[in-house]
Amino acid sequence: MTAQQMWTAYGQKIGKDKLAEKTYTAWHFCNDEQGANALYPLVLSGQKRATASCLWVFETEGEPIPKPGNLSIILDWEENAQCIIETRQVDIVPFNEVTEEFAAIEGEGDGSLAHWRRVHDEFFREECGSIGRDFTEDMPVICEQFRVEYKPD
Repeated sequence: MTAQQMWTAYGQKIGKDKLAEKTYTAWHFCNDEQGANALYPLVLSGQKRATASCLWVFETEGEPIPKPGNLSIILDWEENAQCIIETRQVDIVPFNEVTEEFAAIEGEGDGSLAHWRRVHDEFFREECGSIGRDFTEDMPVICEQFRVEYKPD
């Protein structure tokens, strides 16, 4: 199912009038096939209810910072739509101040902060390098919490 097909199916569920008031972005987790295809099932199961992004990447690419109420269609690596999520809360905190609680609701690995830091340290170093910045322990991280708004039957 494409993102547009999922959006149309969502519109049939909530009503075309309500859909006309809404917009969405479509994206996948991670910057590699293995990560993208491993994480969306965690969202579908309810284990993954948050994601973390580098604020500097958003600024460099001119992307708006997520805000509560935003809708996103989550894709797999091949760009097949898997579900629609709604952003519930956004906090911007230094990397070294991300909490155990946030790491647990991000739902990856064993859910520990140690695992979160190890995996995200590597990911953010690569991302920062791609925009000509150096990773730092106090770099700003967008901590976005979400819920599944819609998934096909």
